[in-house]
Amino acid sequence: MSESSESASPRTTALHGVHEAAGAVLVDFAGWLMPLRYGSEKAEHMAVREAAGIFDLSHMGEIRVTGPQAAAALDHSLIGHLSKVKVGRARYTMLTDASGGVLDDLIVYRLGEDDYLVVANAVNAPVVADHLVERAADFDARVIDESDEYSLIAIQGPRAAEILTPLTDADLESLRPFAVYERTVADHPVLLARTGYTGEDGFEIFIKPADKAPAIWEALTAEGSRSGLLPAGLSARDTLRLEAGMLLYGQELTAELTPFDAGLGRLVKFDKGDFVGRAALEEASRTARPRRLIGLVSRGRRPLRQGQSVLRDGEGVGTITSGAPSPTLGRPIAMAYVDGDLDTGTGAFTVDVRGRGEAVDVVELPFHQRQKSENTSKES
Repeated sequence: MSESSESASPRTTALHGVHEAAGAVLVDFAGWLMPLRYGSEKAEHMAVREAAGIFDLSHMGEIRVTGPQAAAALDHSLIGHLSKVKVGRARYTMLTDASGGVLDDLIVYRLGEDDYLVVANAVNAPVVADHLVERAADFDARVIDESDEYSLIAIQGPRAAEILTPLTDADLESLRPFAVYERTVADHPVLLARTGYTGEDGFEIFIKPADKAPAIWEALTAEGSRSGLLPAGLSARDTLRLEAGMLLYGQELTAELTPFDAGLGRLVKFDKGDFVGRAALEEASRTARPRRLIGLVSRGRRPLRQGQSVLRDGEGVGTITSGAPSPTLGRPIAMAYVDGDLDTGTGAFTVDVRGRGEAVDVVELPFHQRQKSENTSKES
């Protein structure tokens, strides 16, 4: 990191004044000043599990890919088969480098026949935009980083649809998971998607221009005040996604891992033409050491953290990628990569916490799974 980037002030979203007025604790996150929490992290977490929470995600990157060969450009650029995605639907996929390493995991929305919106993690958005521009150069397609033009609000939880219904012209009953529509919320045109990162039903609202976000936030919080809605910060978002077994770039995914290393080879679609990293990923599909992500629940109270070693009968078998106290379970939990052929049903498992073995139980992921109705089942 250069000296100038280290000294640069973090950017603020269009909702910065709203967060300050709500008493949020603000922190520098990926170059943005974002709410860590507003009050109790546990209360924010449990509001999402039991009622609803509202998040400012405006730090995420939005990159538009348009033109007659937009689909072909994305098939070439990403590991997914984006030309097969239907208009009005979304797909979880990844951007890899030529050696197959994961540069970011993405959600790609197909807004029209020749119109896609690529949503990148905040820390990686400039890298994603630059790679897409370079990779689309030989296609009749335009890549435009529209991140500064959007605000993004998420409302998540079992009462999210109940809160949103009076404020939108969308038929939420017919809005399936991983679907996106052009609709209105609080009388403002938006892109409304049934997606999220909490393990609960919910919606993400893409707002353009960005400065319309405060009005939509205020309308949602006013409507949700009778239903237990709380604003939620980065801390709650992280414990929610951890309980839901959802991967985080920089922890479960890195440029040193291919999708096959991470146990996500199913996302790589070889049933299309050439794409960046194809040769390396074909090799990885044959040679990558099988591994899988497991869940750990501590029998004690000491927190489990990224980088700690997982042991079975005293022998190292894996490494924690994410860990935190779980508000839902009332215990420390963690995700860890272990060898894919490891028998986790035998032996005593511990985690090395500062030189002392902390007894843990191995559990299936996710730690928390909501009751899903037919129209809210998750789609990848």
